[in-house]
Amino acid sequence: MKIGVISDVHSNILALEAVFQDIQKRKVDLIVCTGDLVGYGPYPNEVVEFIRKNNILTVMGNYDDAVGYERMICGCDYPDPKDMENAAISLNFTIETLKEENKKFLRQLPYEMILKFEEKSIMFVHGSPRRLNEYLKENSKEAQEVMEDFKYDILVCGHTHIPYVKRYGEKLLVNSGSIGKPKTGSPYANYVILNISQEVDVEICSVNYDYEVVAKEILKNGLPEKFAENIRTGKA
Repeated sequence: MKIGVISDVHSNILALEAVFQDIQKRKVDLIVCTGDLVGYGPYPNEVVEFIRKNNILTVMGNYDDAVGYERMICGCDYPDPKDMENAAISLNFTIETLKEENKKFLRQLPYEMILKFEEKSIMFVHGSPRRLNEYLKENSKEAQEVMEDFKYDILVCGHTHIPYVKRYGEKLLVNSGSIGKPKTGSPYANYVILNISQEVDVEICSVNYDYEVVAKEILKNGLPEKFAENIRTGKA
């Protein structure tokens, strides 16, 4: 069983389309998204409608929750006041731009999903099983705590925008990275493929796309210049 896992699309339809094409070439059996379809980028409706049209299994991200329910904050961790101001601009733009039917879709997304293949149980969440917006960074105290009490075989999350694979005894923690707003130091979209058999193999994939078009569209829509820089550099 091959599962392509995408995450943190963040209103970047060009990255989503490029990754979708790459996944199809690799002949996966299933695609799962670990949330944050919207925010930061200029194409929220296009992304949600692509996910809906292609019946991609998706769990709710903190940004999906904030936009779907039209909250005042997105639930991200921004110690810098300027970043907090930019996040507010992004949230307001996305709430104003997204169609009501697409907001309804976001509100109906589950907080978690549990699937079983080849006797392996897999939980998909956005942040962590404990909180929608908790960061499970590689080798972090939070990740260690979560995996100590984890009752399934594999935990797949997103939210940090940096893909990684970490084993905790017999259990596996996989972060699916970000296709729409990577923080790897590269503008390429990244995602993971889980190959589930008696053993579990995880491949971290990266895909080039025309990110300059997205950067220019960000500026055209009056979104912060830093968002365009993020897209061009893959840096936070």
